[in-house]
Amino acid sequence: MLLITIPGIELWNEDEEQFEYGPATTLKLEHSLLSISKWESKWHKPFIENQSNGTWTAEETLDYIKCMTITTNVDPDVYTRLTPAIVKQITDYIDDPHTATWFGKKRQKPGPKRVITSEVIYYQMIALNIPVEFERWHINRLLTLIRVCDEENQPANKKKRPQKEVLNEYAAINAKRRAERKARKEQQTKQGGAKDAGVRN
Repeated sequence: MLLITIPGIELWNEDEEQFEYGPATTLKLEHSLLSISKWESKWHKPFIENQSNGTWTAEETLDYIKCMTITTNVDPDVYTRLTPAIVKQITDYIDDPHTATWFGKKRQKPGPKRVITSEVIYYQMIALNIPVEFERWHINRLLTLIRVCDEENQPANKKKRPQKEVLNEYAAINAKRRAERKARKEQQTKQGGAKDAGVRN
């Protein structure tokens, strides 16, 4: 969850002949699957694809901030007072991975890229027995958990091993075979020498 404080509105006091400021407003925001589903239901666009392509309009961006807001009874005029610094604060929160887990580069499968929508993520949660309450997790953390569950549920023989580990195993097998061939050759040489000595005798 992210807390942001939006400054109060600036007003001119004619009696005092000076500017005055109204009270600041604090909002609670969540970049979650629940927020994304609200936004997609309105705009009919896949949020994650829009985010990765950077194809956002100012109106869509502002509306997503509204969808992220879990504070109730917010005056719509509050969002008109978002400063560039506050928008950057929100963007940094959205981009934060919110996890210590990391993965190696995943090889791209051939064919068309799958479009990920909120319904696809909800399906993945159901298939992996992830509680629906996790829809309020930061979306980056939730997607990481889904990938972890998916990889841990893969059969052991389907899990991709590190290339270095495979190469080391191949090298050990080849070294063992070479040693066995050398031992057989030495054994055959000794046996051949013994037969020759018997013939001379």
